[in-house]
Amino acid sequence: MRIFTIGYEAATMDEFLRALTEAGVERVIDVRALPLSRRPSFSKTPLRNALAEAGIDYVHFKALGTPAEGREAARKGRHSDLKRIYAGQLDLPEAVVAAAQMRELAAEKPSALLCFEREPAGCHRSLLLKAVASDAERVDLFA
Repeated sequence: MRIFTIGYEAATMDEFLRALTEAGVERVIDVRALPLSRRPSFSKTPLRNALAEAGIDYVHFKALGTPAEGREAARKGRHSDLKRIYAGQLDLPEAVVAAAQMRELAAEKPSALLCFEREPAGCHRSLLLKAVASDAERVDLFA
């Protein structure tokens, strides 16, 4: 199984959609706890609408997002704290269910995990894949 990842930080919607379509992504799996953005195009409803126009499905898994404490650790560059906090999030029953659904969806059609950070190394989406899909081929996309 191959799973793509993408962050929209510093990307325009056109650049974001181009990166997805050029890679053959057919579904975006939003793994933000809060699917809101200061960049209006990337909040849940406008994002879903733009993806639909491009023929790309959209699914949101709130349970796979980073809790507020983890987001703060990430912003401050405290990666070890982020790892610890996010590991606790993934132990929650709703996250276990969402992770299984994420794997099923990614196996069904080419899918990309979405979060804000451009660089996957500083984002929880890398921790998510390592924890629940370490057997998958990971392809990081950049818009």
